[in-house]
Amino acid sequence: MKLNELSKISSSFPNTEKMPVLFLGHGNPMNAIEENEFVEGFRKVATEIPKPNTILCISAHWETRGTFVTAMDSPKTIHDFGGFPKQLFEVQYPAPGSPALAEETKRIVTAGSVELDHDWGLDHGAWSVIKHLYPNADVPVIQMSLDYNQPPQYHYDLAKQLSQLRQKGVLIIGSGNMIHNLRLVAWNQINTVGYAHDWALEAKEKMNHFILNGHHDSLINYKVNGRAFELSIPTPEHYLPLLYTLALKDKGEPVSLFNDKSIAGSLTMTSVKIGS
Repeated sequence: MKLNELSKISSSFPNTEKMPVLFLGHGNPMNAIEENEFVEGFRKVATEIPKPNTILCISAHWETRGTFVTAMDSPKTIHDFGGFPKQLFEVQYPAPGSPALAEETKRIVTAGSVELDHDWGLDHGAWSVIKHLYPNADVPVIQMSLDYNQPPQYHYDLAKQLSQLRQKGVLIIGSGNMIHNLRLVAWNQINTVGYAHDWALEAKEKMNHFILNGHHDSLINYKVNGRAFELSIPTPEHYLPLLYTLALKDKGEPVSLFNDKSIAGSLTMTSVKIGS
């Protein structure tokens, strides 16, 4: 890319006050159309932060070989699930994309590489929660994929390189679930908020302690934390977006939890806000 093109991209993102960072426990896709305490939590956090110029979302539901960012003007709404009511499949979230932010993201990640994608769009890890933050779909959104070949430390280190975007009006959102084991869902407690298996409760308490006390190494190296973590994170894709959020915390920044509830025994909706 020519120098004048780089300058044009950078100038389209003037400096702003530092944006907060969010991790959102997105849970069941039906949260997109239902009214419940978790949806209320998403809406509430949107009132507590400045409205962003653009959003960069790292979703559990886009895994790739290599790291990509969506770079189209109008990302499609992807209904990447099955077995749900027709009403959910009819939801559209027509937020614009931001090719400029995609180019800027590609430019600033120098340890590793980010490629531009023109095919994906917004999957339900992104739109099902962002639609509650910004229901008018008036904030441009791009997604960043998860490289499934890379270890947790790689994702944490890559995320650190995104920090300068916080000073350019970009809201960075990780979307997943810290505890996510669909094989061990308690179907007889599927609608019971607060119900958790003993191992899920143990992992939740430890994760929250590590988050609030800045013990990021314990979260990056989660596999050494015993059986409770093994059951809570049988596969990493829903957990890794948390590391993208935590990596962006600056020294002394406040950290708070919201929607901090278990559901169905083996899932948590715990969400994190960094900054103010």
